[in-house]
Amino acid sequence: MRSRDGDCNFTLRLCSIIALYSLSLSASEYLISYRYIVKDATLYNETLLVSKSMKKCNGNPYSELFLYTNSQDDLKKIISQNSTEFIDYIHKLGLHVEHKETTTNLQNSSTTTLTLRTTCFKVDINDTLAKITPLR
Repeated sequence: MRSRDGDCNFTLRLCSIIALYSLSLSASEYLISYRYIVKDATLYNETLLVSKSMKKCNGNPYSELFLYTNSQDDLKKIISQNSTEFIDYIHKLGLHVEHKETTTNLQNSSTTTLTLRTTCFKVDINDTLAKITPLR
């Protein structure tokens, strides 16, 4: 026969495992990519693509970002409302930079493209804040 302490300990372990598992499931995974093109010192195009991941992303979370939600639950709207914070954040993550410069008939032309390749982010949205964490 088992003692009562052993059963209680098992029940507490089981409840804590269920609680931790449910907390990890509350965060959704999104695929985010970003492209910013500057042509001749003028913004030419800016593209932000956000989609929910259809597969579980592998990797370890790091370097989280907190954005105010203003009672929004759409990630793309949250990012667009806090665009400067998000742009600064992805610059720190690392962007692929491509620069081309040409001269035709003594006329200089340059194009710079900043790209955040498609990256999986773990996102947890509540009433006031969205916690965005990339996975590596």
